[in-house]
Amino acid sequence: MFIDTRKLQDDTVVHSTVCIIGAGVAGITLALEMDRLGIDACLLESGGYSADDDTRDLYRGENTGLPYAFADGCRSRYLGGSSNCWGGWCRPLDPWDLERRSWVAHSGWPFGLDELTPFYERTHALLKLGPNNFDPAYWEASIRRHDVRRLPLTGGHIRDTISQFSPPARFGKLYRPQLEKSQRVKVYLYANVVNIDANADASSVTRVSVATLSGRRLKVAARLFVLATGGIENARLLLASNGVQPAGLGNGADLVGRYFMDHPRLMSGSVRFSRAWERNKLYDIKYHYQNAAVKAHGTHVSSQFALKPAVLEREGLLNSRVWFFSLFYGEGSRGAEALIRAKQALLKKEQPGRKVSRDLLTMAAHPIDTVGFGLTRLLQPRSLITGVKMQAIVEAEPDPHSRVTLCDQRDRLGLPRVRVHWRVGSLVQRTFDRTFALLADELQRSGVAQVTLDPPTEGQPWPASLEGTWHHMGTTRMHDSPRSGVVDRNCRVHGLANLYVAGSSVFPTVGANFPTITIAALSLRLGEHIAREVAMPGATYKSDAEAPRKAPAAVPEESLALAAAAIAPAGPGLMPMPKE
Repeated sequence: MFIDTRKLQDDTVVHSTVCIIGAGVAGITLALEMDRLGIDACLLESGGYSADDDTRDLYRGENTGLPYAFADGCRSRYLGGSSNCWGGWCRPLDPWDLERRSWVAHSGWPFGLDELTPFYERTHALLKLGPNNFDPAYWEASIRRHDVRRLPLTGGHIRDTISQFSPPARFGKLYRPQLEKSQRVKVYLYANVVNIDANADASSVTRVSVATLSGRRLKVAARLFVLATGGIENARLLLASNGVQPAGLGNGADLVGRYFMDHPRLMSGSVRFSRAWERNKLYDIKYHYQNAAVKAHGTHVSSQFALKPAVLEREGLLNSRVWFFSLFYGEGSRGAEALIRAKQALLKKEQPGRKVSRDLLTMAAHPIDTVGFGLTRLLQPRSLITGVKMQAIVEAEPDPHSRVTLCDQRDRLGLPRVRVHWRVGSLVQRTFDRTFALLADELQRSGVAQVTLDPPTEGQPWPASLEGTWHHMGTTRMHDSPRSGVVDRNCRVHGLANLYVAGSSVFPTVGANFPTITIAALSLRLGEHIAREVAMPGATYKSDAEAPRKAPAAVPEESLALAAAAIAPAGPGLMPMPKE
């Protein structure tokens, strides 16, 4: 069921068993789980069914670190969240991404990959992926094309990996019918949480304060609360909820907002393939989204290169992924960039300040570049490819000085805007340099290609071409100790009995894989924990040391649903809030 919060009376109180703040991948996944298990929940979404400028403005803030865009075009503040602007890349984390590594400060998760494996399996139906198989040999055999083949690398440093593509699943559209029909989950649109209200000793959350841009104010009371507003907004809301704890909720150790991470991305070098490999599409990003050649079992796939774990340990490097990037005719020209923006406009993607009419004039002024680039993207003839480069994303190193804080500016709802300070250090530079160098060496030794590398980045200022991938992670990191993390292994905020955090802000380390599939897996895991907690109140642990190292055995779904139904209210109710 959907409710327009702007139409509710002022001072309304919404009652529910579980309150989920944010209707992106994490929030909608949790809401679907609550619906499946028969647990009453309300889902609070800041926007509506589509983007609007006033709601989008709430994301804006200051940038004080490396040049970094984190608002317009990078996130979507309406039903579905960032799934609305997601490219669809999916691959689970590697086992060593979750391990403590002596050469990576602040690394390690409270549990290993085996904890997430059953939930990764469930994400395939949720994200509309293919078989739960990421073996490159399996996909090569399934595709069976001469122009989609694994490279015969022989140096022993490099492995090839597979990512699958979700269509991509736009959660707001894909799961809207199910949410509309639900009798257990109520979705409140245009509902902006402006404060998390805690009791006097900040041991539990009592309510959240909600405001609409139209001026309505109300409260939501629940037994359990889940903050699922993204890697930047999760930290912002905790820091801004400072009525009881001046530094913000969950921020006793000054960790909320710290360890902000994104995957840095760079291109490097010039690749000249031998004739036998010049038409291979398996590792080239330009052929992964729409080209039917790189597809099997109804699913597009992509292969990337990565360093083997023994090499990472020996050289003290972070994880990374590398692919080829064909340069199309006209690439980077004004006409080509205008054509890309025009396509984005047709897809109704966020481009504040851009006008299609201006882009049409630009394309008309540069017809050769525009037409050449458009035809090359559409038909992908090799004759119009002007070159090939290597592109890599590298794991971000956890850095407490890379952080999200609050600035002096306030948005229309009175909430302090964010200040983002993104830092990327020398270990990332060395990982870029060594990864490119080792891959170039293996390509040449194996007779696949000749590679000319760009100058190394280590010890130099970051080039202007460095960019993030809009994967906002790490600001409410997970750790068993409240001195080293904001949330525990169950994603519960340390010191607060009934506040949880969902999404990539809880990642202690981030690997070099795209986070959406892990966000979904962690949300499914959190849904199971919440269902158990609702069904068996009081099952929380007195201290983190008492928590088991493995997740408890799954309770039968029928038992969870019956127990939850027995103690939950008949449905999220509405009642006037008494005047204070």
